[in-house]
This record gives sequence, structure tokens and C-alpha cells, in this order.
Amino acid sequence: MFLSKALDVQRGEMVAFIGAGGKTSAMLRLAYELKIQGWRVLATTTTRIAEKELRAFPHTLTTEQIRSPQALSTALNQYGLVFIYERTWGGKVIGVSPEYISTLADRVDSDTILIEADGSRRLPLKAPQKHEPVIPDDASLVVPVVGMNAIGQPLNNETVYNLAPIVERYGFPVEMPIQPAWVAQIVRDETLGLQGIPPRARVVPLLNQVGSSVLERLKARRVAQMILKQPRVESVAIGRVRRKKSPIYEVQRRVGAVVLAGGLSKRMGRSKPLLPWGHKTVIETIVERVTLLRLSDMVVVTGHEAPKVSAALQKFTVRSIHNPDYATGEMLSSMKTGLKALHHSVSACLVFLSDQPNVNARLVTEILIAYAEGRGTIVAPSYNMRRGHPILIDRRYWSEILDLPDGSAPRDVINAYPDEIAYVAARDDSILMDMDTPEEYRQALRRAGLI
Repeated sequence: MFLSKALDVQRGEMVAFIGAGGKTSAMLRLAYELKIQGWRVLATTTTRIAEKELRAFPHTLTTEQIRSPQALSTALNQYGLVFIYERTWGGKVIGVSPEYISTLADRVDSDTILIEADGSRRLPLKAPQKHEPVIPDDASLVVPVVGMNAIGQPLNNETVYNLAPIVERYGFPVEMPIQPAWVAQIVRDETLGLQGIPPRARVVPLLNQVGSSVLERLKARRVAQMILKQPRVESVAIGRVRRKKSPIYEVQRRVGAVVLAGGLSKRMGRSKPLLPWGHKTVIETIVERVTLLRLSDMVVVTGHEAPKVSAALQKFTVRSIHNPDYATGEMLSSMKTGLKALHHSVSACLVFLSDQPNVNARLVTEILIAYAEGRGTIVAPSYNMRRGHPILIDRRYWSEILDLPDGSAPRDVINAYPDEIAYVAARDDSILMDMDTPEEYRQALRRAGLI
């Protein structure tokens, strides 16, 4: 995945890179990706960088050399990427002020402005100094960068820039190996990794220098999930920006779950969610298994026998939302109820049916990975070319589902975007099985070894 896609950079954005572990490399990577796409990119710094870094840009200008906005616009047209700075001194490039950048944003017609907004002495991890970072107030996206190669290294001044505030705040033992949880705490802390970020800016941390092994990916994924507990963070990119192809492995976002448990169960003759399943009910089994997935939010949509279904879920930290139109609205009305109830920070939802208790954690994890890797904005399991559940739906489609008229179905929206669907192969046909009749229920019990 390209960095520009991972960060979801839009034309007109002002992007600031802060932190440690590859800020300059990340800014350069994004700058050249956008330049290749035909964007006119303005880059700068509000701090100091090594003078040799200027060689990485096709064209550079000092503030004194910029005679007019038109002259800078002409340079952007000619080179596509221009770096601006005040002057050089002692082998360092002296950056410009945030106010100067804001003036450029108003007067120069670049497609985006990229800013390196603090320093780190090329170390993988840092805490900001009191005056850092130096970010313009109108920055729309801030990317806190951390080098994941810090994990396992000793917590000292050779690994961490400005170590003292970290030790003072958390008491991490100096010289002990840095732990993944420590990195997450530092990045998501509003007095450390998120210090000085404008309140209206999107925040997308970048976990950089991640190895390609399964273990390294899993470690980074867990750190990202811990960082996402911070409400200010929109998503977390995981990768290695110096890789020539696909510098970003995946983007971790908040994913919620909607469990549809409001149907009338007419053919079954009794409530399917309340059917016995081993020592539990079907709905208890589903919610218990979904809870183990550690999703960001989960709602169970009730309808028929709502009080009994809600009572069965009292031991779980899950919200039950009643669909008042369950008797006439079929699946669509319950789906709408569930989507409306999910937290606003959730980027996608997994839809589970209340008559499929065999939730396969491995399959759901593969669905989540496919989404994180950008393979599709809709991800569904399939068996023998047939689509099943649970299905993941990105938030961008929710408004269309919510606007569907009575008599429609969520699949009407899903089927309208065939190129956006990624399929994950299921190992058996359980994703296609449901329990609409007593005989199908008995068959499901036999398949599960419960009778």
C-alpha cells in the first residue's frame, strides 16, 4: 500500500510529521508519491535538518529567493516538488516559522504542504521538548512517527531522544528493554507523542521500520490496537517507508460489530437467538466469541423477544439496541439500527447473523487483515464462489444502506461495488449455513458435535 493511501491525503491538506524513527524518510516518500501522481508538492520544516537532506529534493528555495507567490508557483509547475527553508548554518538547514507556512497556504496554489515539525537526532523514539513540536495551527493531518526497532533496545539516551519526560511520567526502568506497550503509551499520550497537535487535525501515527516477518507484523498490530484506545487517533499505519514497493503493510482502524438478533424466527417456531447451544444460548455463544476478537465496539440489535435476548447478555459488556420495526422491516431495519448505534469513531463494521453460532475467529481475523491491508473496502468470506457471513462493510457505504427504501436489502449496496469487494476463502460451508427450521437447527447441532 502507498503511504498516500494509508494516510488518506486529500488535495489542499497540510501534513505535519512529528516524532522519531523516520520522519524525513516518511515526508520524502509521501512527497514523491504525490509528485508522481501529478500533485504540486511544497515541503518545508519548522525545525532544523541536516544540510545534506536538501539533495533529496529536485528543487530548493530559501525564503529570500522567493520573490513572489507567482515565482513559487512557477517552480512548482516546473519541478513538481519544492523544498523551502530560511537558510543554512553550520551544516544545518534552518526551517521557517509556522506563520510563514500559513501565509504560503493562503497565497500559493500548491496541492499540499508537507512539514517536518520537530527533531530527534535520528533516534527511533522520542519525547518532545517543551517547545516541540512546531506545527502550524491550520495543519489538517499530523503523523506521529515511531521507529519500531526501538522495541527490545535499552531505554536510555542512546535510544530515546529526551528520555526524562517519559521516565518521569511512567517510571519505566532505565536500561531495561523497551516493551511494545511502552511504545503505545508514549505515542498516544497527549503530553508526549500527541503534544502540541492542533485540535482539529486528523492524527494518523506511523509505526515505521517494521520487519516483514509474521512476528514483527503481529507485534506492530498489537501496538497499533493499543494506540487506537486514544480517541484523538483516527488510524495507525504500519510499514517501512524505505521499501521501494508497498511501504505500508497495513492500516489498523477501529472496527465494530453488529449482531442481528431481531428476527421473528417464524419458520423455527421460537426465537433463534435463544435456542440452546451447548450450555449456553446461541446469542451468548456468538457474543462470547465476538468479544474475544477485541473489536472497538459491538451492538446486538434485538426485536422479537427483546427482553429475553437482552437478559441473556447481561454478563457481557455489550449494548443491546432495540429495533422497533423488527416485525415489518426484515434484516434491513435491524441493520440500519445497528449502524446508527455504533460509535462515530468506528471505520467499518462486521455484520454477524444470530443463527450462525460457529463464529470462526481465524476466518474473522483473516477478514480484518484483508481490510487492514487495503485489499477491499468490503470484505466477505466465500465458499465455492458463494458469499457468506460475517461481512465487513466500510463506513463509506453506510449512508447508502441507511437510505435504502423498505423492501430493499443491504446486499443491494454491496452488489453495486463489485470491484471494492475482497473475498477471503473459508475452509468449510459454515459461513453459508443458517438455522431457519427445526431440522436445520438439529443438523447444526450435529455438525457442532452437540448431539
